[in-house]
Amino acid sequence: MPLKKFKPVTPSNRYKEWPSYEEITKTTPEKSLTRPLKKSGGRNNQGRITCRHKGGGHKRKYRLIDFKRNKVDVVATVHSIEYDPNRTCRIALIQYEDGVKSYILAPVGLEVGATVIASETAPPKPGNSMTLSNVPLGTSIHNIEMSPGSGGKIARSAGQQAILTNREEGGHALVKMPSGEIRKFNQNCRCTIGQVGNRDHMNEVSGKAGRSRWKGIRPTVRGMCMNPVDHPNGGGEGKSKSGGGRQHLKSPWGHAKGQKTRKKYKPSNKFIVSRRKKK
Repeated sequence: MPLKKFKPVTPSNRYKEWPSYEEITKTTPEKSLTRPLKKSGGRNNQGRITCRHKGGGHKRKYRLIDFKRNKVDVVATVHSIEYDPNRTCRIALIQYEDGVKSYILAPVGLEVGATVIASETAPPKPGNSMTLSNVPLGTSIHNIEMSPGSGGKIARSAGQQAILTNREEGGHALVKMPSGEIRKFNQNCRCTIGQVGNRDHMNEVSGKAGRSRWKGIRPTVRGMCMNPVDHPNGGGEGKSKSGGGRQHLKSPWGHAKGQKTRKKYKPSNKFIVSRRKKK
């Protein structure tokens, strides 16, 4: 999907690159597949901010996405490709032969009128779902389950794809994650063939702060601009680093920048065959 540039008639238009939305075929969602979406403004049940930089934004409806794809051996036809304000990729409205409708993540190459199916004997084409045991090696996949029947969790955002690299005798499949990490999965876990659509999302340029506010993202203030009471890096005379250089740069919770936060003995470490590449 190409990005659209604008004539620099205003300062915000000078560097703005937005999606063209030319692949969108329907502008209103399927009413039966939407739910109300309440906003928290980043507050918990005590009214305290627990997630900063959230608040405001346009009102949304949540689209129910079928991440499990457990309607097996029933052919479905793609009725429309739609915009989803709750995720970076596009979604596809499909209707099964028995009349049931559902939303799925729209992979690259999926168009209106195409057919998709969740089946162990399905051909490996974009949008079809099957278990890892039946996917040809070297195939690009997305929406991968962490455990059988739990629903897709891995590689769901715009442009993401994982690659099935190998299978082991113990009932595990080796998958190369989008980060470069190689990880074991149970071969009974389901996945969807193809790469998630809207690949140019990472190249978008908002052009102005207002677009972030439409999305519910509030401004981020640097810690060095704050007072000592508000941030470990606050205070000092002029542009001082971390309170006059008396300590290292930190986050508001005391972490040094770049500190590892993953648990050392996390149980799922045993499924990681090769760590992701370090920057």
